[in-house]
Amino acid sequence: MQIDSKTFKIVSRRSNLALRQASIVQQQLLSMHPDLKIEIIGISTIGDEILDRPLSKIGGKGLFVKELEHYLLSGQADIAVHSMKDVPADLPPGLTLGSILPRADVRDVLLSVENFSLQQLPPGAVVGTASLRRQAQILALRPDLKIEDLRGNVETRINKLKTGQYTAIVLAAAGLERLSLAQWLNIPLSVSEMLPAVGQGALGIEFRQGDKLTQELIAGLNHPLTADCVIAERAMNAKLNGGCQAPVAGYAQIFEDKIILKGLVAATDGTIIYTAQQSGARDKAEEIGLQVADELIAQGARAILDTWRNE
Repeated sequence: MQIDSKTFKIVSRRSNLALRQASIVQQQLLSMHPDLKIEIIGISTIGDEILDRPLSKIGGKGLFVKELEHYLLSGQADIAVHSMKDVPADLPPGLTLGSILPRADVRDVLLSVENFSLQQLPPGAVVGTASLRRQAQILALRPDLKIEDLRGNVETRINKLKTGQYTAIVLAAAGLERLSLAQWLNIPLSVSEMLPAVGQGALGIEFRQGDKLTQELIAGLNHPLTADCVIAERAMNAKLNGGCQAPVAGYAQIFEDKIILKGLVAATDGTIIYTAQQSGARDKAEEIGLQVADELIAQGARAILDTWRNE
């Protein structure tokens, strides 16, 4: 492969976690292409800047990716590194998803100073989360708890917990691991308690369609097993028109050449939860995602999501 002398540019959100994730991609690229010159550009997105409102109230899709995509479309960067759970189902014309890296821990984690489990939290305890998916599943298990919005980067959220603003908060295990915050991984929530977000734990690389050199450079980063799981989950979410802030969850796993996808749509107060599951051959990942969406719609998922949007 002919690598020219220009600097290969990665655009990322500028939070510590996002920059760490971009660095993971940088290091893996350098391991395959030692002569490549790589620069990471950290920028702020609308989701990072508007912190006085819940994400679900800001409106629109791609709150954490639009500005990164502008850098790609304008030629200021070659690739963008995303947490796949933040990436909308529909990408702007001219952009495409390339490699999906091996998935990290998909679970959510309950953090509290006292190391409470979800069942041990005192009645009426305040739990912080910005995710309606998490809110709905917590309230389904513990309707007595009080859910309050929690915004900011990982470190800011943990500091709010430490200063007593919340009894507990919920964060993704993958982010805590990538930031070397293993001391907070004591109370992981099983996927049966808390089904993950679509794409949770996976990193994805977005680039300009037709950029053959970039496509060749990043091809070796792709992890086919993770990619197939993410394809199934995203197909389900796209059919539901769920978006990244909706009370929708989806988690696919592969056993030998069989993919199993479980999907969930819930009322934000946890009083209604619809679940569906389908399985089939790995090469039918997208079809399986659509089948799970159809099952959820048949149960009443569209009404749940329409109610959420109207609220």
